[in-house]
Amino acid sequence: MTRPRVVLADDHQMLREAFARLIEPDCDVVGSVADGRALLAAAAGLRPDIVIVDVAMPLLNGLDATRQLKRDVPEVKVIFLTMSEDPDVAAEAFRAGASGFLLKNSAAAELLQAIREVSLGRSYVTPLATRGLIGTFLHTPDPAEKAVELSPRQREVLQLLAEGHTMKEIARVLKITPRTVAFHKYSMMETLGVRSNAELIQFALRRHPTIEAGAAT
Repeated sequence: MTRPRVVLADDHQMLREAFARLIEPDCDVVGSVADGRALLAAAAGLRPDIVIVDVAMPLLNGLDATRQLKRDVPEVKVIFLTMSEDPDVAAEAFRAGASGFLLKNSAAAELLQAIREVSLGRSYVTPLATRGLIGTFLHTPDPAEKAVELSPRQREVLQLLAEGHTMKEIARVLKITPRTVAFHKYSMMETLGVRSNAELIQFALRRHPTIEAGAAT
C-alpha cells in the first residue's frame, strides 16, 4: 500500500507532534495546522489523502471545516481525533463527511488501524463511542430542534463571536464587511429569540459543543 499523505489539525502543538511521531513510520505527515481555516488552506495546496482533525478548534471548528473540505477536496478522507465523547458530535462528524472517529484516550494502535481502514475505503469508529453513536442515529429530533438550525455562515459568525472576536475582526477573518457580520448576528438573535450577546453566546455553547468561549486573544 502507498504511504498516505496526512495533514494533522489540532490547536495543541504538543499533541500534533506526538501524533506525527506515532504515525510517521507508516505515513508521510505533509502538514500540521492549529485551526480550521489553516486546515482548509493547507489541504487546498497539499492535497492530502487523509486529514486527522480535532472537533474543537479556533476560527473554524472541525465539523464545519470538514464540510467545506469535503466540498472542495471530496476525495480526502477525514478522521476525527477528539476529547469529545458526545455521541451527537460523533454522529455529526459522519454527517459532515468523516470516515473515522476516535477519542484521544483511545489506544495509540487504534489511530494506525483507523488510517489503514480509511485508506482502503472503509470507515472506523472507536468501540468507546459505538454504542452512543448508534443511539444517536436512531433518535428522531423533535421539530423544535430542527427549527433553530443555522446556516453555515451564521455558524462561522457565531463561533467567532463566542471566541471573543469583535465584528471588525470577524469581518477580516471571513473576508466580508462588518455590516454583513452585524446582519448575520442580528438575524440569528431574531431567529433564536435572544436579546443580547450573552444570550446568543450561551446558545452557542449549549447547542454547539465544538465552540469554546473566550478563545480569542
